[in-house]
Amino acid sequence: MNQSPPKLLTLTEYESEFLHPPEIPVELGELLWRNYSDQVEVDFPTPKTNNQWKLISQGWAGYIPLTQELGLSLRPKVPIANLFGMLEYAYRLKSFKILPGLMKCDSLEEFYEQLAKILALRVLDRGRRGLYRSYQPRNNCLPYVCGRVDLRQKSLHPWDVNLSCHYEEHTSDIEDNQILVWTLQHILHSGLCTERSLPSVRRAYRTLRGSITPTPYCPQDCAGRVYNRLNQDYHPMHALCRFFLEQSGPSHRMGDRTMLPFLVNMARLYELFVAEWLISNLPSWFSINAQERIAFGQGQNVHFDIDLVLYENDSQTPRCVMDTKYKTPTRPLARDVEQIVAYAEIKGCKEAILVYPKPLDEPLDVMIGDIRVRSLNFSLDGDLDLAGRAFMRDLDL
Repeated sequence: MNQSPPKLLTLTEYESEFLHPPEIPVELGELLWRNYSDQVEVDFPTPKTNNQWKLISQGWAGYIPLTQELGLSLRPKVPIANLFGMLEYAYRLKSFKILPGLMKCDSLEEFYEQLAKILALRVLDRGRRGLYRSYQPRNNCLPYVCGRVDLRQKSLHPWDVNLSCHYEEHTSDIEDNQILVWTLQHILHSGLCTERSLPSVRRAYRTLRGSITPTPYCPQDCAGRVYNRLNQDYHPMHALCRFFLEQSGPSHRMGDRTMLPFLVNMARLYELFVAEWLISNLPSWFSINAQERIAFGQGQNVHFDIDLVLYENDSQTPRCVMDTKYKTPTRPLARDVEQIVAYAEIKGCKEAILVYPKPLDEPLDVMIGDIRVRSLNFSLDGDLDLAGRAFMRDLDL
């Protein structure tokens, strides 16, 4: 018998939602406060809140499974179709042609499930054709000669009939496949998959679990990998793995079940999206460096991480520094202006730009010393490509 889907409580980012105590038992409210305070601001029922729960989503989108019967859905203000477009650019899924049809999904949870099914089907297809294998160094004591015998070790233990051997084993239990099984394990623990996708995800996990060791990996392990003609099809699978691992928040236990939420940090996604859109669309004489780290001070133990630095390719001169700000105030905050000016000073460029998803009520365009500081917007409300081209015109590119 199929399990009925959990009841959803919906929050929209930065909007207050009041719920009566019976809707959230005290122990679940405490779990939410202890485990997810970065994602959801929780005020317990008091006279100040009219004896209701007050919840405010803090700029995240996704799903938090509180129990098998109750989940918290975090909705972004960004139109859902544009959210998918941002994810497509940010995780470089566009080049893999795996998203057509997914734009019809009605929710982020459905989108997650459809992507999980795509990953599972690709793993199953690769499993049928044979998993990628490579030679891995091994050191073992064996009753026979294999590879190179460690004669020194043998001389120290002449009575031991086994031989200490150094050899290479042709195996599928390698990092490429371990990333896949670790990700599928995360997906199975998310609680987001229904019978539409669970059978495929379970089959894919079992296909790998028999011969592959589940090993913890972080999202960064899925990026910047080297592929060849024998494992080129792992590239889109690892891109999907990065997406799933990066959106998995801290786990919690309810009874005997480990539950993993699906949480998209909208500020981080906006930064990734703007960077990847510019990388894909800038004129060839410009390039973008994202999250550029500048170390300084005694011992180089103090550093800045600059969101975006725009370079002129011919001279490798920094044209401007940019800092993305997902939450839109009425005017730029003083601390944000101080930060972007410091970035421009340390890079030696004359332009510093704060990037917002909407026009500010009081935009900024001033000279601070010899640095021009501006606020520009890369809009998320309409067509993303049209918004990107308007943004590049405002950059004077």
